[in-house]
Amino acid sequence: MILDEIIAQKRVTIDQVKRTHSVSNLRKSAGLAPTPRDFQRAIRNGSQPAVIAEIKKASPSAGVIRPDLDIEALARSYEKGGATAISVITEQTFFLGKLEYLQKAREACRLPVLCKDFIIDPIQVFAARAAGADALLLIAAALDQDSLVNLLATSRSLGMACLVEVHNEAELARVLSTDARIIGINNRNLQTFEVRLETTLELRPLIPGDRLVVSESGIRDRGDVESLAALGVNAILVGTSLMRSHDPEKKLRELRGVA
Repeated sequence: MILDEIIAQKRVTIDQVKRTHSVSNLRKSAGLAPTPRDFQRAIRNGSQPAVIAEIKKASPSAGVIRPDLDIEALARSYEKGGATAISVITEQTFFLGKLEYLQKAREACRLPVLCKDFIIDPIQVFAARAAGADALLLIAAALDQDSLVNLLATSRSLGMACLVEVHNEAELARVLSTDARIIGINNRNLQTFEVRLETTLELRPLIPGDRLVVSESGIRDRGDVESLAALGVNAILVGTSLMRSHDPEKKLRELRGVA
């Protein structure tokens, strides 16, 4: 399972970071970072569904998606195209990301920026906030319950929102037992990489109205967006279809149904 490989590599990377960086120094740097922008309010108050536009250079399933990656230009085009937030993949080994990409994206626009990585240790939370992240992704499948609760609390102590991702009903039940406010439904099966928008259809009715819901993966056109809007999702996270577009701003407007 690719997730197991990614987490195993992530543990190696974290050990390397801890040998070269003091946790207390990273915590201090996190405290000195610019005040977080309100990710939760952005997706709640945006048009329905709000769009979280993603920046990613590569993925295990698709390979290199955009070799000519211009972070600043993409961030500005997403803002002009009407995105309410930006997601930046920072995982290095499998997705070719960097925390520097997140810094550049945040400096280039006024939107809140989500750090999308495989977060399993508090030191990653401090590093993300120090780099300017306003929110971060937590993947239920990658965390035991105590770690999930701890990382939620650590993020909140720094003023960051968390998008907590689930793939099935069992993971959703675990997340609903926490105080997570934003729940992401990933339509991609992590074992087979099959993408089914029906995953959102199956899980959305199980989420109470006091939580915000984000549908992730496999959203390609306006028809997909309309189908998800009918299910009552608050936001969608779109990556590959934007990254493959020659005109991401125009593609984003098409997804939003704006001429």
